Amino acid sequence: MMHRRIIHLSQTDSTNRYLHDLKSEGEDMTVVVADYQTAGKGQGSNSWESEAGKNLLMSIRVQPTMVPPNKQFILSEAGALAVGEALATYTDGISLKWPNDIYWHDRKISGTLIQTAVSTQGLTSCIFGIGINVNQQAFHSDAPNPVSLWQILGREVPVEEVMLRVLDALNRELAHVWAEEFAVVRERYHQHLYRREGFYPYQDASGKFMAEIVCVENDGHLVLRDIHSCQRQYAFKEVTFCLLHE
Repeated sequence: MMHRRIIHLSQTDSTNRYLHDLKSEGEDMTVVVADYQTAGKGQGSNSWESEAGKNLLMSIRVQPTMVPPNKQFILSEAGALAVGEALATYTDGISLKWPNDIYWHDRKISGTLIQTAVSTQGLTSCIFGIGINVNQQAFHSDAPNPVSLWQILGREVPVEEVMLRVLDALNRELAHVWAEEFAVVRERYHQHLYRREGFYPYQDASGKFMAEIVCVENDGHLVLRDIHSCQRQYAFKEVTFCLLHE
């Protein structure tokens, strides 16, 4: 079991920023959790909508020194598996949308922003910035498909309970990474992928098309096969999963 330190904040601009600036005290895992973020971020330029005190907003820092920089996507896979595993204890229908969002059926319940630091010796730190919609009853941003545990279950769930389940699951997933059992993590990541079987609509710079998932490569590229049997490879943000109700 990793030695972890948990810091609780009532408010901060960003748990990722706070943790980035925080010095380590020798622990294996440092966790910063906030009731509210004034500048919570998703991937790229996206923001993360969260009503104060209703959802899980946390950042987790570990030191993945044994992971080669060219294989660091394994950390994204482990993080997604951990969040998915924790949420699957509450409801069926949980899957991992490439690269590391968590979906309940066709609706997004969680997102993760990962930031790594690299030196000449390799990876020195990894911060998982995780947002999980727990008790929010309504969403008002232009995000197309958010959902919360409250909306799924019809009841409140203790936010701290969700946090501890995620941390315990992440501890288990990272144990495989630390043991360099990368194939174990990758296989389970593929098994739980959103849209892992069948043809679905996607959109890239050339327009919409139908395709099925072939795999996610070790460096994180998504490989699709379209209806003409042509394989297409994408980095993050190069392809969009079209929602079926659009």
